[in-house]
Amino acid sequence: GPCTKCSCSAGKEAGKGTSNTKKKENGDRVCIPKIFFGTRTHKQISQITRELKRTAYSSVPMTILSSRDHTCIHPVVSSSTTNRNEMCVELLEGKDGKSCLYYHGVHKVSEHHALQSAHRTYQAWDIEDLVSLGKKLRACAYFAARELMVDADIVFCPYNYLLDPQIRESMEINLKGQVVILDEAHNIEDSARESVSYSVTESQLRAAREELDFMVNNNIRQKDHAALRAVCCSLT
Repeated sequence: GPCTKCSCSAGKEAGKGTSNTKKKENGDRVCIPKIFFGTRTHKQISQITRELKRTAYSSVPMTILSSRDHTCIHPVVSSSTTNRNEMCVELLEGKDGKSCLYYHGVHKVSEHHALQSAHRTYQAWDIEDLVSLGKKLRACAYFAARELMVDADIVFCPYNYLLDPQIRESMEINLKGQVVILDEAHNIEDSARESVSYSVTESQLRAAREELDFMVNNNIRQKDHAALRAVCCSLT
């Protein structure tokens, strides 16, 4: 029989709201869970979306969450070898009178996909497709992907978007009552370990120890800094 719980080609869009809810016959609203599909790499997402495109569910609203490194189209930020996240935030905050015109065109992407859906021409897409569309419409692909998550039935993302609580919070991901699929889940242990790990070089440790020496010698919160200096010394 036809689908009644998702908005694939066999279902109907009429009952779908902005928060993935549909009305029951008695007037109550039932929440339709999203599918969060986590993979180890972005390359694997490309493979999965390519396979999705070949199925009857190709027209299901979807999105792909990824970093600015993969989706930023701002000519200055995207070509930078430094921290693109910080540069993006500075533009959004309007520092030095600058702003990002691509961010203000985010709605163009969601409107484009809504038009495709209305004409029954919507198909599964990949990050490269979204970036190409963003350049064509002069709209930020990074924030467009996040906006598309509101109406998406399937959300593709790397493991850490689901495992790391800080990323979940920043991306406004709520997994309660949702469906979570982890591809190649035997890699989860390493991914979880990476989420709570941090790498430092010996030179960084020595520089930190020198600064802590200065703090302790000048009696600046001596008790706190002495403990941190001891950690640096033990590691070096």
